[in-house]
Amino acid sequence: MPEAIGSIQLARFQNPAGLTPIGKNLYVSTPASGNAIVDAPGASSMGTLTQGFLERSNVSLVEEMVNMITSQRAYEVNSKAIQSADEMLKNTNNLVR
Repeated sequence: MPEAIGSIQLARFQNPAGLTPIGKNLYVSTPASGNAIVDAPGASSMGTLTQGFLERSNVSLVEEMVNMITSQRAYEVNSKAIQSADEMLKNTNNLVR
């Protein structure tokens, strides 16, 4: 029979943005973050832990690449339109002289 030698605890903060990063995904609490509220996983609005699962990204790489290419092309089109308008204004100014 396996014997429990400890338990995993989770901590949350009133202001997570107030935590200070110290490197390697480690953070230190500060007066701005408030004190840590520590409890067992799944208790009192804490997150849960599930054994044997892998964490995945919540972003579709293909979709984001398509969005980036679309945005880049829209930027290029707008840039060309501004350049054309600038050329037309230069030509208009030259005609007036």
